[in-house]
Amino acid sequence: MSKAQEQAVDAPARKAARNVPLIESRLPALFATLTVAFLITSLPAGVQCGPRWLLPVIVTGLLVPATITHRTGRHRTNHIVGQMITAVITVSLVVSLSLLIGALISHKEPAIDMLRSAAALWFTNVLVFALWYWRLDAGGPNRRNRRGVHSSGAFLFPQMTIGPEYTEEGADAVWTPQFMDYLFLSFNTSTALSPTDTPVLSRWAKGLCMLQACISLTIVVILAAHAVNIL
Repeated sequence: MSKAQEQAVDAPARKAARNVPLIESRLPALFATLTVAFLITSLPAGVQCGPRWLLPVIVTGLLVPATITHRTGRHRTNHIVGQMITAVITVSLVVSLSLLIGALISHKEPAIDMLRSAAALWFTNVLVFALWYWRLDAGGPNRRNRRGVHSSGAFLFPQMTIGPEYTEEGADAVWTPQFMDYLFLSFNTSTALSPTDTPVLSRWAKGLCMLQACISLTIVVILAAHAVNIL
């Protein structure tokens, strides 16, 4: 059989493979959520939002219905619970940052503790906004999985503008963003204070990117720099 005949025979199989929605694993997002809870819990008591046990209890309590609704296919409820989890850790991040600024002004915490807290909050900032982008872009992971091919959303990923043969998955597979893509976007926004290879299209995404850049700038310039000066 010639090569052209083999390609003709395999064409229906390749077309069917392209039409199969990709089911994204939730483990990276779960790991990121638990890491955020651990980082905020590891902060000094004076810069934590409430008792040390409060955030892990709330996050764990919300992860249970999030897991159940995902397993049972109740996607709308799962989407709402997921946003609640991300909102809780976002509030904890903002409150801890405010308390750290207050401790910096009043010199309540040792300089080394402020440096460690600033580093923990910086990484928390990256993970929190990666979760927001992942949960909100194109309706969230459930809708992206059902749609299959990702052709529109709040972010214009490079894979959306090039042919499938140039993607990691290859010409015979569909491409849809996963948590690592949003984590890369969030990391760049926190380091460069702006997205790098991924243009931001929607207004809500632009607002989140601006907020993330402001938090990152506050942590890096105000907190870390001042803490180094008083060592």
